[in-house]
Amino acid sequence: MCSTHELILATDLDGTFLPPEGGGGASELYKLIRNNFEKILLIFVTGRAYESILSLLDDPLIPVPDYIIADVGGTILKRQEDTYAPVMPLQQEIAEKWPGHDVIWSRVASIGGLQRQEVPQERRCSFYYEDPSILPAVHEVGRSIGLDVLTSAGKYLDFLPPGVSKGDSLRRLLEVEGLSPDNVLVAGDTLNDLSLMKTGYKGVIVSNAETGLTQAVVSHHASLPVFRASQPGPGGILEAIRHHGFKLETAPPLEGNPRAEGTAELVIVYHRQPFDEVRQDGGHVLRRLPRSPNGILPTLLGFFAEGKKGAWVAWSQQDSRTPEDFEVDVYVDVLKYPHLVASRVALTEEDINIFYKQFSKEAFWPIIFSFPERASFIEAHWVRFCEVNRLFAERTAAVAAEGATVWIHDYNLWMMPAYLRELRPDLKIAFFHHTAFPSADIFNILPWKGQIVSSLLKCDYVGFHIPRYVENFIDVVRSNVPTQILERECCAPTYLSYGCALGVEEITRAIQTPQGVLRVGAHPVGIDNEKVRKIVKSTESQALVGNLLAETKGRRVILSVERLDYVKGPIEKMLAFEKLLDMHPQWHGKVVMLNIVTPAAPGMEIYEKTREQLDQVVGRINGRFSSMDWTPVRYFYRSFPFEELVSFYVAADVAWITPLRDGLNLVCKEYISAKSASDTLGVLVLSEFAGAAVELKGAVLTNPYDEASMIQSLHNALSLDGQEAAFRMQALAQRVLDYDVNVWGSDFLNLRHPDG
Repeated sequence: MCSTHELILATDLDGTFLPPEGGGGASELYKLIRNNFEKILLIFVTGRAYESILSLLDDPLIPVPDYIIADVGGTILKRQEDTYAPVMPLQQEIAEKWPGHDVIWSRVASIGGLQRQEVPQERRCSFYYEDPSILPAVHEVGRSIGLDVLTSAGKYLDFLPPGVSKGDSLRRLLEVEGLSPDNVLVAGDTLNDLSLMKTGYKGVIVSNAETGLTQAVVSHHASLPVFRASQPGPGGILEAIRHHGFKLETAPPLEGNPRAEGTAELVIVYHRQPFDEVRQDGGHVLRRLPRSPNGILPTLLGFFAEGKKGAWVAWSQQDSRTPEDFEVDVYVDVLKYPHLVASRVALTEEDINIFYKQFSKEAFWPIIFSFPERASFIEAHWVRFCEVNRLFAERTAAVAAEGATVWIHDYNLWMMPAYLRELRPDLKIAFFHHTAFPSADIFNILPWKGQIVSSLLKCDYVGFHIPRYVENFIDVVRSNVPTQILERECCAPTYLSYGCALGVEEITRAIQTPQGVLRVGAHPVGIDNEKVRKIVKSTESQALVGNLLAETKGRRVILSVERLDYVKGPIEKMLAFEKLLDMHPQWHGKVVMLNIVTPAAPGMEIYEKTREQLDQVVGRINGRFSSMDWTPVRYFYRSFPFEELVSFYVAADVAWITPLRDGLNLVCKEYISAKSASDTLGVLVLSEFAGAAVELKGAVLTNPYDEASMIQSLHNALSLDGQEAAFRMQALAQRVLDYDVNVWGSDFLNLRHPDG
C-alpha cells in the first residue's frame, strides 16, 4: 500500500541538503521539514558511510531522516525508534553481489594513479584519481570482477556492486516500502547524483552543482522533470519545492521578530543575574550589585562601562514561565551602565531544581570531573534541560543586534549554541567553560554526547581554562565527527608541559569539522588583585590577622578552603593529615589546621554523605590528638565574608589546596595575591589535578590520590626554608598579578590566546 506523504524528499547531503560554504537556506528548509513532519518523508541519499552520518543525526537542527541510503547506494537503512536497521531483503541482495575490499585492492594494485580514500565505507571501494587515461584499465578491472565503476567531479572513483547506485537503490526502496513515486523530489549536486535524476522523479540540481551533472542532464536527459535552481544547497531545494508545486506550510515567523528589535552589541549569557535581588516587606524587590570575591561578575560588567549597548541574559525565579507583570528587561545600574539591561528568563522553582540543582549536578558534574560512577541519567531531565537552554537562546536572539557577539558561560548552557545558531545565524558565538573538561572516554559516557558536541561546534570560539581541557575537547570532537587540525602551538613557557598530571606539550587552536571552522583556546581565569590589596591594607583586616596569629600562639598555620563537594577531596585530605600526625609526631602542638568548608547550595542532596564523613574524620582526629592547649583541626562549616577570608590567607603559613579534580581553583590565586599584598611568606601545596597547577610554577605539587604524596608534600612545605619559600612565592605572584581577571576577560573577548 502506497504512502500518503505529500513530499518524499530524497536528497544528497554534502553541498545539497547540507549547505556549501557561504550557502544559505538551511535554517528555512529544516524548519519547513520539522513543521510538516507528518507530511514529509525524508531520505538521505549520500556517498558517505552510515558511520560518518551518525554525527549529523545528533545535530538538533538537522531533521532526522526516515531512511538513509549510504555508500552511493550500497547501504539502505530504515529508522526504527532511536536507531537504524537494514532494509531487508534489499540489503542482503546488495551484500551478495559484493566481493569485498581485498579483492578490489589486489586487482588495482598494478594500475598507477589510484589513491585509496581513507574514509569509512561498506559495499563500495573508493579512490581518488587525477589522470583520466587510467579509466579504461579501471573499467576493465570492474568488468572482470562483476562490479560497476562510477566517477564524479573528475577525481572521485567508486567500485560498486552491479546495478547499485543512488537512483537504483532509491527506486527499489520505494517499491519494497510501498512509497508513492508521484510525490518524490530528488536533489543533488555531483555526477554520482545523476542516477537520481535519471529515475524520472521530480528533481533539482542546486546552483553549486558540478558542471558535469548539469551538462549530462541538459545534453542527454533534457526531457526529465529536473529543475535547475538559482540558489545553492538547501536554498535550491526550497526553490524546487515551490517550482514543482508541493503545497506545504512554511515555518512561522519568530515571535517578536528578534532580529529587528535587538540592539545589544555584546550579550553575556550567565545563569546568574548581574545583581542580587533582596525581597523586602510588601513584596518590593531591591537590586544591588553582586559582591563577587573573585571579580568575574564585576569584570564582565566592566565591558559595558564605556557606553557599549549590551544585555545580560540570566534566569529569574518566578511562579511560572509567563508571570504577570514580570519585567523581562531591567536596568542593571542606570548610572554606571546606562546602556546595559538584564534580560531575564522566567523559570519556575521546578525548572531550576531539575535543570540546575539535579540534572546539571547529578548527570554532568560527575562526568566533567571524571567521577562517572556517581552520575545519574534521567531522560526527562535532559528534555527539561534542553527546554531551558532553548528559552535562553530565544531571549538572547530577541536582544542581540545584527552581528553581535554572544558570550555564553558554562556547561549548564551546552545546548544553547545550537538553538541560538538556528535563530540567529548572523551572531558571533563564544563559549567559556568555567569547569574542567574530561577525556573522551569519560565524556562519551553521556547519553547525549553527540548532541552536546554538535551544539558546541555551532560556536565560533570555545574557551577553557588550560590546554589539557582544550585537548580533551578536541579528542571528544574527533571521536564524534570527522575533524582536521588546522593550527597548533607550543604550551611552554606559559604552561607546564611535563611533570604535572594536566600538562600537555601543544595546544590546538583551530579545527575544521563538517560544521565549519572552530577556534579554541586556553584562558585561565584570574582574580581581582586590587580588591585583595585594598582588603589586606585595611585596618580591619590587619586587626583580624593579629587576632588569628594570637589565637594560634605561634604555631604553623595550615589553611584549607573549599566548597563542600566530593570532587574537592575533603575526606582524602583529612585522612592524609591524620596520617601526617601519626608519622611525624614532631608536629604535635606545633601546627594547626584551619579547615574552612563552604556549605553547598540548599537542595544539593548529593553532598550530604560527604559532609557526614567529613564530620566524622575531623572529630576522630581532634579526639585522638588534642591536648589541653592544642586542637589540631579548627573546623568551620560555614561561609566567610571575603574580607575575613583574605585575613586567613595572610595568616596562613601553608595553603593546602588538594582537590581530586578542579577546573582551575581560584582559592590558591587569592592566597598568592594576599601573601604578595601583605609581603608575608607562604607556601602553596597544590593538587596537580587542579587546573591552576599548570600555570602556577612555584607551587609544591601533590597527588591527592596518593596518601604518601599528600603527607610528604605537606611535610616538605612545613619544613621549607625561608629563602626557597620566597623564591617560590615570587614566581607564583608574578603570574597571578600579571594575568588578572581583567586581562582574562579582555583576552577572551578578543578571541585569542593570552600570549597573543
